[in-house]
Amino acid sequence: MDEKYMRRAIELASGGLGRVNPNPLVGAVIVKDDRILAEGYHEKYGGLHAERNAFSQLKESAAGADMYVTLEPCCHYGKQPPCTEAIIGNGIKNVYIGSHDPNSLVAGKGIKQLRDAGISVTEGVLEEECDALNPVFFHYITTKTPYVVMKYAMTLDGKTACDTGKSRWVTGESARNHVQQTRNALTGIMAGVQTVINDNPSLTCRIENGRNPVRIICDSSLRIPDSSEVLKTAHKTRTIIATISDNAQRLSQIEETGAEIVKTKPLNGRVDLKELMLKLGRLGIDGILLEGGGTLNHSALKAGIVNHVHAYIAPKIFGGSGKYTPVSGGGVKSPDDAYMFRNLKITRFRHDILLEYDIINKDR
Repeated sequence: MDEKYMRRAIELASGGLGRVNPNPLVGAVIVKDDRILAEGYHEKYGGLHAERNAFSQLKESAAGADMYVTLEPCCHYGKQPPCTEAIIGNGIKNVYIGSHDPNSLVAGKGIKQLRDAGISVTEGVLEEECDALNPVFFHYITTKTPYVVMKYAMTLDGKTACDTGKSRWVTGESARNHVQQTRNALTGIMAGVQTVINDNPSLTCRIENGRNPVRIICDSSLRIPDSSEVLKTAHKTRTIIATISDNAQRLSQIEETGAEIVKTKPLNGRVDLKELMLKLGRLGIDGILLEGGGTLNHSALKAGIVNHVHAYIAPKIFGGSGKYTPVSGGGVKSPDDAYMFRNLKITRFRHDILLEYDIINKDR
């Protein structure tokens, strides 16, 4: 029964995708005598937390009831008051928790408050599934830098485009729709200036009621064309140009479009990606979908900023020289030096497949 109600809480939590960042996804269910009295989830940033949302739905007293919540309840004042106070005040008897909250403001303190109030707390209910809701939050709250998902689509022979540069489309519509869902879920999307020059993408979310991610363009020498979609729409969709350039005139021209400038120190003549992640983290950007070309992907791996990979594979072969590959650059010198991954997840989209992995050895 514990797992049954926690699974419902997990299902509810996902309703906050793309709306709660940089807060975590959380679901809560209140149960009494094997009846669900109320349920709720954290719906949007600044709104009620899952527990308080559930209490707001009550039609009868929750005294003596059980609560199932996917993440340790908060015990501090932020945009909302502590959820522990609401749990205690409503007379909850037992609390079942999935994930522990690594936030230093919570981190076991929420559980202690509940137990000190005489409430029985069971920890680790479907912990792995609950943890899977919030890799972005867990990374961001502990490192203050964005969780980076490197995404690419390739053919069976490892090509991201034909030798002509044409790449529309490598994968089918179902796989491409999934990419849009990821854009909606993550706060930012990052690409290199060469991708902007070659493809002129909008880098927006094209699903109904979706949220456009913050667009981050790595452009060391400010080569981005004024005619690019990202600059033409920068006044409507938040856009950041990351650069090392001191060209005051060009910087001013870009800022006039509504885009923001974030400067880093030079690293081998390019933007220092590690420094950029620190600065983006301070701007509240907790997760980034990296849709770069081979050069930026290589730089991101080398800088150790990649956390997760989405590799879409289509049942096609392009052949050719191999000019367009997911990761280019100098490459490793030996198989022993390869970037290594774990935790394989496979999803099928009609004829295409998505492989997901977490990176193991980030630092180079």
